[in-house]
Amino acid sequence: MNVIGGISRKGLFWKSVLLGIVLTISGCSSYSEPDQVRSKTLGSSNGDVVIGAVWPFAQQNDQFHEGLELALEQINQKGILGGKKIQLLEMDDEASTTKGMAIAQQLTDNPAVSAVIGHRGSAVTVPASRIYAHAGIVLMTPASTSPKLTDVNSSYIFRNIPNDNQLGQALAMYAGETKHRNIAIYYTDDEYGRGLANAFEDQAAQSGLHVVDRLSGYKDMADITRIVDKWKTLDSDLVMVAAGASDGIAFVKAIREAGLNIPVIGGDALDSAEFANAGDVVSGTIVASVYHEMGQSKLNQSFRQQFMNKYGKEPGKWAAQAYDSLNLLAEGIEKAGSRSPKEISKALLAMKGWEGVTGQHYFDSQGDVQGMSIVMKKLEAGKFKRLDEVRIPNSF
Repeated sequence: MNVIGGISRKGLFWKSVLLGIVLTISGCSSYSEPDQVRSKTLGSSNGDVVIGAVWPFAQQNDQFHEGLELALEQINQKGILGGKKIQLLEMDDEASTTKGMAIAQQLTDNPAVSAVIGHRGSAVTVPASRIYAHAGIVLMTPASTSPKLTDVNSSYIFRNIPNDNQLGQALAMYAGETKHRNIAIYYTDDEYGRGLANAFEDQAAQSGLHVVDRLSGYKDMADITRIVDKWKTLDSDLVMVAAGASDGIAFVKAIREAGLNIPVIGGDALDSAEFANAGDVVSGTIVASVYHEMGQSKLNQSFRQQFMNKYGKEPGKWAAQAYDSLNLLAEGIEKAGSRSPKEISKALLAMKGWEGVTGQHYFDSQGDVQGMSIVMKKLEAGKFKRLDEVRIPNSF
């Protein structure tokens, strides 16, 4: 977005525009710039390292807060930079692009903030990332997979999750190892859906697969019936769904009701409690994800036990991503020996082979994570069961 590049941290024009945005939001929701910030300060604020964490906590927490909280407690027990603590500022963007950008400006206007973890959806993270980068604040995103995030050549933007190209390639490679050859693609017309569908289709040809049809959206059950009849005529034997959990559930339910019973595979957005709890209609779906709670590394086993002891439940993908992201930032700060965003960025780019509960992490020159395994999982009886790991090339 051209307007983002013009944001000045101290510019009166953009401050007035963003103030207007915040006031507009305040008039139609419970958001108030300082009052609704959930902050957690451990120890004195003097000398603390301040990190923002932005997520749709109220609507889509999915254990993200719990993962941050556990990591924060453990980091602050040991201390950082010679005994200092991390002060975590948790802010809720309600999955809104407008609010996410307003929060990004608020955080960059705070001279104490060294880095930010967030946001969730690419539609929010991509425009917000331009504000952080322009202000020279490190952004570590644990969730946003759009390739557009890191195409601006900024040393301050880091993605701690495989991008859509990597996830789509992993899905196509997995499908290529099965007996299925004629694949139909359903995707949502947004950053996530388009990116994942494009990457899958590009790799499908290299894996000997034939994409027989590709569509986005449908009107009603009559439309679904026409789609299903077409896919049967084209001998489709697999459906790839590039959509979030809610859209994915609705589509799979619709094609099942219309009589299409071929297997379904999908991206990491389907790896969620919402999708898993949708019932028998989605059972058997195979997803590409980044975490499985039964991973056998000692680090993950320890994390899993500590999480269960504290919260009484198994950790999910977003708990693990939150835990790793905060620990990874803390390691970067420690190696930098500084709270300076510029020095933290250099340290993160220099780190090789860092091990987290989701596996190995290091960043390429664009800030994209490399070395991370993608885990294939199958939904059975309301639980995702691990099938295999897929190792993917480091560059695209």
